[in-house]
Formats: sequence, structure tokens, C-alpha cells
Amino acid sequence: MTINTSSWAIRNPVPVVLLFILLTLGGLFSFRGMFIQNFPDVDLPRVVVSASLPGAAPALMENEVARKIENAIATVSGVKHITTTLTDGHAEIHIEFRLEKPVQEAVDDVRDAVSRIRSDLPADLRDPVIRKREFSSAPLLLYTVTSSHLDEEALSWFVDDRITKAVLTVPGVGAVRRIGGVDREVRVDLLPDRLLALNTTALDVSRQLRQAQLEAPGGRAAVGGAEQAVRTIATAGSAAELAAMELALGDGRRIRLDQVATVTDTVAERRSAAFLDGLPVVGFEMTRAQGYGEVDVARGVQAAMKTLRAQYPHVEVRQAFDFVGPVLENYQGSMRILYEGMLLAVLVVFFFLRDWRATLIAAVALPLSIIPTFALMHLMGFSLNIVTLLALSLVIGVLVDDAIVEIENIERHLLMGKSARQGAMDAAAEIGLAVVATTFTLIAVFLPTAFMSGTVGRFFIQFGWTASVAVLFSLVVARLLTPMMAAYLLRKPVHGHREPKWVTRYLVGASWCLRRRKTTLVAAAACFAGGLWLASTLPGSFMPPDDNSQTQATLTLPPGSTLTEATALAEQARARLEEHRYVTSVFAAVGSATDGNSAGVTTVVLTVGLADRANRAGIRKQEIEQQLRVALATLPGVRSHVGTNDSRDTYELVLAGEDSRVLEQHARRIERELRAIPGIGAVSSTVSLVRPELIVRPDFARAADRGVSALDIADTLRIATVGDNTEDLPKLNLSERQVPVMIRLADAAREDIATLKRLPVPGTKGMVPLESVASLEWSSGPSEITRHDRLRNVNFEVSLQGRPLGEVEQAVQALPSLRQLPAGIRQAAAGDAEEMAELATGFGIAMLTGVLCIYMVLVLLLKDFMQPVTILVALVLSVPGAFLALFVTHSALSLPAMIGLIMLMGIATKNSILLVDYIVIARQEHGLDRWDAILDACRKRARPIVMTTIAMGAGMVPIAMGWAGDPSFRAPMAFVVIGGLMTSTLLSLLVIPVFYSCIDDLVQWLQAGTTSSRISSGRSS
Repeated sequence: MTINTSSWAIRNPVPVVLLFILLTLGGLFSFRGMFIQNFPDVDLPRVVVSASLPGAAPALMENEVARKIENAIATVSGVKHITTTLTDGHAEIHIEFRLEKPVQEAVDDVRDAVSRIRSDLPADLRDPVIRKREFSSAPLLLYTVTSSHLDEEALSWFVDDRITKAVLTVPGVGAVRRIGGVDREVRVDLLPDRLLALNTTALDVSRQLRQAQLEAPGGRAAVGGAEQAVRTIATAGSAAELAAMELALGDGRRIRLDQVATVTDTVAERRSAAFLDGLPVVGFEMTRAQGYGEVDVARGVQAAMKTLRAQYPHVEVRQAFDFVGPVLENYQGSMRILYEGMLLAVLVVFFFLRDWRATLIAAVALPLSIIPTFALMHLMGFSLNIVTLLALSLVIGVLVDDAIVEIENIERHLLMGKSARQGAMDAAAEIGLAVVATTFTLIAVFLPTAFMSGTVGRFFIQFGWTASVAVLFSLVVARLLTPMMAAYLLRKPVHGHREPKWVTRYLVGASWCLRRRKTTLVAAAACFAGGLWLASTLPGSFMPPDDNSQTQATLTLPPGSTLTEATALAEQARARLEEHRYVTSVFAAVGSATDGNSAGVTTVVLTVGLADRANRAGIRKQEIEQQLRVALATLPGVRSHVGTNDSRDTYELVLAGEDSRVLEQHARRIERELRAIPGIGAVSSTVSLVRPELIVRPDFARAADRGVSALDIADTLRIATVGDNTEDLPKLNLSERQVPVMIRLADAAREDIATLKRLPVPGTKGMVPLESVASLEWSSGPSEITRHDRLRNVNFEVSLQGRPLGEVEQAVQALPSLRQLPAGIRQAAAGDAEEMAELATGFGIAMLTGVLCIYMVLVLLLKDFMQPVTILVALVLSVPGAFLALFVTHSALSLPAMIGLIMLMGIATKNSILLVDYIVIARQEHGLDRWDAILDACRKRARPIVMTTIAMGAGMVPIAMGWAGDPSFRAPMAFVVIGGLMTSTLLSLLVIPVFYSCIDDLVQWLQAGTTSSRISSGRSS
């Protein structure tokens, strides 16, 4: 089959040329149509349920909402984990399903489960929102808006209206979020003294205003023979009209609104703020929709902003941060690595062959293997992301291998005196089996990664297919185009065949090893054992930290802190951060919006811009982050965390149990022991997040005597302090928007506990002061409750301070408090530690599957069950160099290192296949004995083996050296490949011949035993 394919291509060059022209054109057009993304879009079966009950404490949300929803969801098939976060008035439940569960089915099942128990939930609870979790929700660009002509409210509306509309017209924009700013609001500040004097309540005023201020359908009339729509319009057009409105109270009296309240057209209570380098701004950011590329969407947004600036010159729209920059840098760096890898591989070919024609043929093989790959990638819906570009960067050296082997063999046949045409045919026929075997062993290694289990496996679907398709196209080039071009381009070398001196020395070494087989095998075993020992000393990590030019600092104030305190803290932190010489800008977002009526003001997120990597004098981002941690550590009463969510600089520990008291007590003990671990950073936990509370306890006897219910007390307090639910508020209808009318006590009244005690509460016997039917006392309660798999839990976050995740995890798990957990308390896996365990399992299965597939492919091609074992020995021989390279470069055994190990499996077998294949040919077709056949194979295959090894290593050099883009992710992989290639090649050239002879002896011994047993049985019969 392989002989006929190459011979046919030589005899019929035109169809081959046309085929590759079509493949190249298809690849180029596909390349232009592919999106540039950071990570591939993946649909994981993860669903989020959000429920809001404004004013409800976390403990109430847990009892009345979370537990009921969790119990209903737990009955759905395929649920893996349920994680719940409960804050003031808000519950967010994350449901993770097993990967085989279809995403839409998961969403529908959760929606059905929640619908079944909706009647059991509080009546005031807003309808829960069920949505699938998107993995493309990271912001793309961060803009700030300022203007000398517009006040803050007008500027905020400009962002909400003009800018949001302009940005959402850009294809691929999923959502726009405003940061900071204020919202327009008509405030009705109730006066407690007037309420008492007029014997009315905040609840009564709110209900009456809601009924009076509305626009509702009134049906249909047929006057004068024509139909008319009837509308009831009872709305005020301004705050002044609203103040003059008369309200009918429950007892039949009428009052004007301005008799009990001050009505102003102003802004809502400020719950967030934004600052750029200390100056107040209004910011906004956008996320992309699934199925689009970050780079294209960002360019579209930038073009829209350019148009907007021209339309509104009085508004300054400034791009503060570009989060797409690292994505574009990775893409450009990967493409540059492709070009540099190609150039280095071609230079290696020229160095060995010293023939520009042969070098040209090898050089053509690289682009013609990669470009058609883009066509299949586009057809399969892949994008140009970190995974696919990684696959292409990895196989650069591999793609030229088959062409090198073909060309080197053809050149050897030309030196025998054959014509170029005949030499190409004979050489292609001779080397065909080895080329096919090496290609399919690589595919057998790469393809199983596309079927890995777990979340990481979903991201590696594109890696496995991209690498496999590229390698397959390299085989097509090697079997069709390379022999055809060689037949028509190559010329017989003018100089004779001179064996390089290093080959002669190598043959002496190979002969020595063959004569001392035991010594050689023991030395190889010792090298392998040393590699395993090195592996045991290597630290484990999930993802190596990046070295981008942006980071974040998150500050958490004690519960109960005010926005003023948070703003002052943000300014202190900014001043400290900007003292660092490599910090270029700081954007501070104070407060974080939620789905409830209010937002938490105890969180400050500082987005920090750093100097470009080239301008930092070799200082990595992790070193800068450590210095920033030290700078922020002395801020009083604040928890600080430096690093983005993707920086992977924390170890997460989760304790779960139903008894909250025992859980909290033991969690405090664990926290003390965690802080005693040397070399780690800040330790934070959710156990100590306690907020101050004002507890109102009704006196049931006195309340019953006055006809006051607990619900009346709760509703009166809620409306008086935070206002009614957003959807129940009266609205002021304007031409472009609705302005909510917020009814509650004036700010000064809400700050005075004496006023709250005298607040009128409705009863069947008239209004009564709150203090006459209830007592008020100070207390405290949890500001946040987290649950995992329907149990209360406590989350610990340990800053790694640059230490490997596996090392810190080992120290944590050795703590006495974790070894002796109380009854009912268990440890739950979370964060990177869980992902790392899942990753190790997935890659372990993929590597075992790859080894099995390699063996089966070799058995099919070599038609032998024993000799493929010889080839697989190369896998063992690559281990020492791989782990030695990680040890020398101080790299952890992480995700990219494991990718390198998988690639190394396929590459290492190539050398063995080339050797064993020619030994078989020399014995079967040339009639040589085993000794001569082995040495002949060593002589004739040493040069192509060394050439392919150096070419592959040269392709990895740009990655290892970090010549383009951020090398953090790719470098460990290149270290593994280069180190493994060096030992695999060196040891394979010496050990594989020895091991082949041992296996051959074993086969002969087995055959002799079988023959003797047959003879014995024949005589006995």
C-alpha cells in the first residue's frame, strides 16, 4: 500500500500538486475565518439558581430558601456537587452535573425541580432565575468615562443608555456592566414625627402611593362605531406633582404626601464607586458571547468607541485596561514560534544534508502539513486558542521528521548510483513501513487526550484532534509530495559517501554495549530509577502562574463597614500600590452589585496595571505581587488578596458539616494551625465573617392585645429602612426611562435607634409604637453562609507565596486538626487541588491508553507481538531526561509538563521504530545475521535519528527560551520534551539494540521450547 502510494505519486505528479494546492487554499481560507480566543468554548453541564428575598438574613435564606431548593435539586439525576452561597437577601446555588449530562437537559431538570417546590418557598421571594453557567464571562475591556459638562447622574445614564446601546450592537458582545456611578431616583423621605402625629405608618404610605401612582390597562370601548383602547393613567410627571398628590389612608382620611415626607428628585443611595488613579470616574466593561473570539469582539468595541467619541466630543471615553492583550500576545507569540521553529528545523536539515534541494523539499513539508490542518479545524468548529496553538507549536519538529527520514533515505540510495526517480521509489518503499508506524504511534498518543474525562478533558478535545490531524497531514506529505519532489528535484551528490566520524565512534559504543548486555541494561534501569526518584522530589502544581501585565488586589472590610470607609481604604491602598516602580495604573471598584435591592460595600477590587514584561528587568509578576502583598498587609482591619482568579496562587480547603457550632469551633482550631505553617502567605476563612445585627423580638402577648402581627412589624421595618422591593416600587414615567420612587425613612432617622423604637406599626386597634410591642437589642450573625453538597461549610484560602500547590497541600493535610476531624465533620475537595487530582487521573488514563494503542499499532504493522516491546522501551528511556529538565529549571510537575510527557511518548518511539524496522529489513531481505543487521541498522539509521531529534529540539527552543509571548505555560512543556529527547535519543541508540537482541533471544528460546515439546509429543505418540 505505502509502496504503491509513493510510486503512484512519482509517476503522476500533476494530481498530487493539484491536491496540495486545494488543501493549501482551503487551509488559508479557513484560517482567515477562525476566531482568536483565549480558551476554547466548552459547554459544561453547570447550572446557577439565583433567588432574592430583600432584607432576609443569610440564616433565614438558608432555612426558608436554600435547603428546600437544594433538596429538590438533589433528586435530579446526574448531580455531582451543589454549592450554595447565602448573603443578605440573596441565595446563589451552583449545580455541577456529571459531564455526560446534556447542558440543556440539566437546565430544564433544575427548572422543573425548582418549579415543583415554588409553593413551599416564601411568597415574597422573587421568582428564582435559572441559567446555565457561561465560561466566557471574563471582561474584555475596561473603559472609564468622564465629562466636564455632565454631572455624575447624567454621566451614569449616558453609560447606561448611549454607550450600552452602541456596545451591544457589536457582534459577539454578551453583556455590558457599569462600574460605579449613581442611578436617578425620586426619594420620598418619611418623617417619623409626622407619621406619629398623623397616626399612619410607612407601610400604609407605601401601599397607598403604589396604588395611586400607576398606569394600567382599562379594557376596550366601542364609542361612535369604532373600537378604542381604554387606559387608566394615574401618574405624576415630576417630583413636585408627586409631593402634591393626596393619598387615602386606611382609616378613610386624606393627606398630601408632602405632609409626611420630603420628596426630592435626586440619586439613589450610593452603594458603589469607581476611581482611576485616585480620580472619580464611571467605568464599564463588557463580556463576549459564546461562539465569538475575544480579539474580534474587542476590535469591534474599540471601533464603536471611536465613533462614539466623534459624536460626543464633550465626553471623554478612555480605555483603562485591555484584558484581551494577553490573548492577542499569545496568538502572535504562537505564530512567531511556528515561524521560528520552522526556520530552525530547516536549518538543521541543511546543516546535515548540505544540499539546498533537499532542504527545500523538507522546508515545503512544514507549511503543507500545518495549513491543511486549519481546514479540518475550521470544519470541526475549532478556534485559534491557547490549546490548538499549543498543539501546533508542539508538533513543529515532528512534522518535518517524516520528510527528513524520506529525504535522507533517498539520498543514501542516490549514493548507490541509482537515478533520482528510481532512488526515490526504492527509498520510499524501503522506509514506508517505518514512516507509517511512527506517524500512527504519534496519533495513538495524541488522540486519546481528546477523550480524557473530567473538566480538563473538555478543554483538551481540540488539542488531541489538532495534533493528530497535523501529524496525519505530515504523513500524507511524506508519502506523496516528498518522494515526488525528490524524484524530480534531487541530483546525485557530487561528493562520495563519507561516513561522519561521530557515526564511527557511535558504532564502537554500540558494539561495546552489545558485548556487555547486562551492564548496559543495569545502567539503563539505574537511569530510569533515578528519573523516578527525581519525579518524586518535584513539586506538584495545577497551572503555572502567568506573567502578564495585569493583576488584582481584593480588599475585604469587616462586615458592617460603610461605603465611606471602603472608599477611604481604596485610596490608601492605591497610594501604597502606586509607590511600586512597576505599577503603572490602578482602577478601584468599591462595592459589588448583587441581584438584591442593595450591594455589598465591604469589598474593594483594585485592578493594577503593570509595566510590560520587557520593561521589568526580568522580574516576574509573582515577585511584584508578593511585594504588593507586603505593602497591603499593614492596612488595619482588612483582609487582602493579591492575584487574579486565574493566577492560581491560593490553596483552598473546605470543611463541611451539619452542626454549625462544632464546625465553627473546629475551623478556628484549623485556622490557628494553618497560620503556623512556615513559608505561606495570608490565611483567610469564612468562619469569622460576622456582621452586627439589630434584633427585633416581638412581645407576643402585648402584640396580640394590640392586634399587631409579626408580619406587620417586619414589613414596616423593611419599608422604613431599605424600601419596598424593586418591582413593587411606584415609577415616574419619563420619555426614555422609568425612575423608581423610593419610600423610606430619612437617612438621619435610620441612624437613630430611638426613632426606630418609636416607629408606628399598624394594628387592628390603631397605630402603636414599635417599642410597645417589641424589644430591640444588638447582636451579631453570619454575614455569609456557604454550603457544599447540602451541608454547612467553612472555606479556607491559603496564599501560596510562590510555593507549589502540591507542597502546600501536603503540609496542610499533615496538620493534626485535619487528621482528627470530629464526628459529622468532613473535608471536601475544592479549587485547584480537586482539579489537579482529576487532571492526574485523566492524564494517567490517557498515557496508558496511548501506550496500549502504540503497542497495537506496532503489532499490526510489524506483524509481531514481541518486537513492539523493544520499541516501547524508548518510553522508559525518555523518563530520566524529562524529569531532570524539570528539576534543573526549577519547574513543577504541572498541566503543561504532563502535556509534554504525552508528546514525548510519541516522539521517543520514533527512534526505536527506525532502528528496529531496519534490523528486520536487514535480516529478512538482505540476509544478514543478527549482529551484522543490528550494526548495519545503527550505521544507516543513526544520522536520520539524530537529525530528527535535533530538528524536534530546535522546534522546541523558541518555546523553552520564551522568545515570543508569555512563556509561563509553554516553557515547562518544552523543557520536558527537550530533556526527554536528549536522554531518549542517546540511550535508544545504545540500549535499543541490546534490548532487541535480548527479546530475540527470548523469542528463539520460546520457539525452541515449543519445537522440542512438539518433537517429544510426536515421539510419544
